[in-house]
Amino acid sequence: MTGDITATVRVWIGPADVPPEDEARCRETLDGGECANAATLLHGPDRRRFTIAHGALRLLAAREIGVPPTALTWTEGRYGKPELTPPWSQWHTSLSHSGGLIAVALSAGRAVGVDVQQVVPGLDVTGMSARFFTPSEAAYVAAGADAGARADRFARLWVRKEAVVKAAGGRLWPNLATAVHRRGLVRCADPAGRYRVAAVTAPDRYHAAVALAGAAPYALDVRDWRAEAGDAAPGPGVSRS
Repeated sequence: MTGDITATVRVWIGPADVPPEDEARCRETLDGGECANAATLLHGPDRRRFTIAHGALRLLAAREIGVPPTALTWTEGRYGKPELTPPWSQWHTSLSHSGGLIAVALSAGRAVGVDVQQVVPGLDVTGMSARFFTPSEAAYVAAGADAGARADRFARLWVRKEAVVKAAGGRLWPNLATAVHRRGLVRCADPAGRYRVAAVTAPDRYHAAVALAGAAPYALDVRDWRAEAGDAAPGPGVSRS
């Protein structure tokens, strides 16, 4: 990262479907625990998605920090959030995958959370919003013109909530009432804190968001993970959040 790295969050987003040689490269970076977790997934596509997502996280974080991918180690926080161990604990990572996409986020000095979600038709998003979201957010979802629009609105809010909770290192369900609609600065209830959240450009039928601890604005740099993990020349797009 360049400039004030404490005020920059980098997000890589891209498909989980990659050539076999790239999948093998991702697999080679995993530690014993990650390999064991992958092996518990009996469905082949789920196992491949896990392998590629976790391998991409290692490749990308290692490239930015300047260490071999296999050198990085994480430990679980209070509610299971992976946190880099010393001497890399000033760096913060987050990982998400849904459908055919993966997203990786990395920041220095401020906790980060990223989430990507495929818009899923057929869910009772009106009922779920009424149960878990704020009244105004539930009304926003219910006001969608049709089932597709309601599912889209639900996913748009969901990724913002989950990104904030991931940055906070808390549990999702107690924080689903966190108000995020049309808000850049969000208050998380448990653990309490303020987080700045922003939308991340994603392909059609997906939504993505990233959150960073603290109220201060930050630069958001979104890239294609395959290009950078393969050491190709990056094509950054930097915005302010």
